[in-house]
Amino acid sequence: MKESDSFYIIDRDEWKKLNKYKEINLTDQEVDSLRSLNDQVSTQDVKDIYLPILQVLHKYIKHYHERQTEIRQLLERPEKKNPYIIGIAGSVAVGKSTLARFLRTMMSRAYPDQKVSLITTDGFLHPNEVLIDRGILNRKGFPESYDMHRLISFMGDVKSGRRNIKVPLYSHKLYNIIPDQYEVIDQPDILIVEGINVLQLPTSEKIFVSDFFDFSFYVDAEPYRIEKWYLERFGLLLQTAFKDPTNYYYSYAIGDRKEAFNMAKNVWRTINLKNLEEYIMPTRFRANMIIHKTTDHYIDQILLKKH
Repeated sequence: MKESDSFYIIDRDEWKKLNKYKEINLTDQEVDSLRSLNDQVSTQDVKDIYLPILQVLHKYIKHYHERQTEIRQLLERPEKKNPYIIGIAGSVAVGKSTLARFLRTMMSRAYPDQKVSLITTDGFLHPNEVLIDRGILNRKGFPESYDMHRLISFMGDVKSGRRNIKVPLYSHKLYNIIPDQYEVIDQPDILIVEGINVLQLPTSEKIFVSDFFDFSFYVDAEPYRIEKWYLERFGLLLQTAFKDPTNYYYSYAIGDRKEAFNMAKNVWRTINLKNLEEYIMPTRFRANMIIHKTTDHYIDQILLKKH
């Protein structure tokens, strides 16, 4: 095992030896249903990568609850189980959603008596109408495009145990917030929060989203690889959009394919890559665990923070 000052650096062959969860298995069909549109995940990846992650998380969760109990006993406060919150950050198209869904499924099986919930921060984007009014639609995904006050308030409500918290729903099909539709989060024991912005420093708020995290992940890859995955995903989205006029990608799907991909390449270069380099990538060392990917989403290395 290699080390830096802050991280244990663990190659895949060493990492997979940590797997002790013999009773948790996912079928090929389950793996297919959980992975994102163009992500490459197999049942072998579940055994080699995701189950050892679960093994590490179990240690952190156990320590968290033991510490909470000891502090409450010291202060002579009544016993209360605070939710354990996990953050997942990284670029567009790098595989954050895949990690989030796999974690939710496997943690639900590892802790069958606990409620495991998942949200994405897409729901806290300002609606397109607001972004247009402010002249920042071309900066969608940048820090200023989020209702950060509402996101911070949501995180505080979850930690305090508030019931039936409404989270706005975002549609990638519509490329916008869905009006008057919400997901309800009701006192989860474990909450997974996935989004490109979750480790970023605030623009105006004095509290970070990551202040509420008990453990955090950053999914990492070289930008040129992520661009390739982004364009592959764009192509797959066009294949599913050409029969649906309500789909945001419909006009690109029925138009000139070369022009559509030139548009996507421009969006990557001027928006997603810029956001990655300026705001997302600089936060990766704030994470507790960095999952590094190489060709075809192959995870070759794990970095685990020492402290």
